[in-house]
Amino acid sequence: MKKLLPFILLLFVSLNIAAQHKNRERIKALKASVITEKLDLTEKEAQQFWPIYNAHEKETSAIRFEEIKSIRIEIRENIENMTDKKANELLKKLSKAENKMHKSRLEFANNLSGVLSPKKIILLKIAEDDFKKKMMAELRKRKKGRN
Repeated sequence: MKKLLPFILLLFVSLNIAAQHKNRERIKALKASVITEKLDLTEKEAQQFWPIYNAHEKETSAIRFEEIKSIRIEIRENIENMTDKKANELLKKLSKAENKMHKSRLEFANNLSGVLSPKKIILLKIAEDDFKKKMMAELRKRKKGRN
């Protein structure tokens, strides 16, 4: 039984990771369909838009989930014993990562200006914000259902 437990645990963790990956892919597909519907892209626009959009999403996800998340975890785990020097260091790291995110957004908007009209760029921002609000509402609804 003791030899079987690590394998069962590994299987459970693997299944959980696979389910999370599947959910992320499903959310990405849903987001893409919402954006496609809101922007009403022509075929030519879509061919140029999606590579730019996907590259931007990949870059901002890396910043958000690797850099910013790790800084916030470090802050949460060490806040009680943190020195001012360490806090200042973490604030600088956080500021640098947020500036990197802002720069990426500016570059993204600039890259899109040659592909989409200004109105469609604004519609993209609205579509992304609406999608985020709907996802957060759904998350709150599911959390209430569990409690």
